[in-house]
Amino acid sequence: MPNKVKLVFLGDIVGSSGRKAVKIFLPEIIKKYKCDFIIANAENAAGGYGLTQKVAEELFSYGIDILTSGNHIWKREFFPYLQKTERVLRPANYGEGAPGKGWTIYTKNNIKLAVINLEGRIFMRPLENPFTIGKKLAQEFLKETPFIIVDFHAEATSEKLTLGYFLDGLVSAIIGTHTHVQTSDERIFPKGTGYITDVGMCGAFESVIGMKINQALEMYLSMVPRKLEVEKDKKIKVEGLFLEFNEKGKTTYIERFRLIT
Repeated sequence: MPNKVKLVFLGDIVGSSGRKAVKIFLPEIIKKYKCDFIIANAENAAGGYGLTQKVAEELFSYGIDILTSGNHIWKREFFPYLQKTERVLRPANYGEGAPGKGWTIYTKNNIKLAVINLEGRIFMRPLENPFTIGKKLAQEFLKETPFIIVDFHAEATSEKLTLGYFLDGLVSAIIGTHTHVQTSDERIFPKGTGYITDVGMCGAFESVIGMKINQALEMYLSMVPRKLEVEKDKKIKVEGLFLEFNEKGKTTYIERFRLIT
């Protein structure tokens, strides 16, 4: 068992701008943090909505180990790949028969890392309870490894924070995704679980959560729904979180970061 495990989690990757940002900045991130594992949320990595096999494999080629997701993962053409891969996750609290898996145990350099993907229910779909499912999975995985990461893809900050307290001591870290806005509340809970409400995003800096500003303005002024397109401005950013865990899987250090071209 290693004395220390280092992990980087990248915020939601939004379209080609997000992929470009990861390609540019990830070598620098790896060099600085000397991380054992890299996880990223990629539910918006293909055209700003969903994921494809080609895009997933592109992101793996940059050095990412596991891709998590959320409510935008459900592109039907992606289902066959989602069914067969162990490295792309969908939220675990969807119903029986949903394609893919909501968790994985990934081994690298003789270290086993369990990753659980959950989706919130406040202001989102009425899915199965992420609290009970998350606790059940964490208790099961503790039999195999002390290193357990949770991506909680949720809208409500209160729901994210409550899950943090609920799973404190059972998992190594709970990392919030979905809003694309990095929060400044990274912390270590009393029983050793690392936490941040939202890790942020990778994509265009001058944008509305990665999408074109003028289109977002049009939608909010008229209140007429429309498809938003990925902003491809040259100024891009990567936001993420770095964590260190001791041999018991407890977080001993946590640091959020933002890199901008």
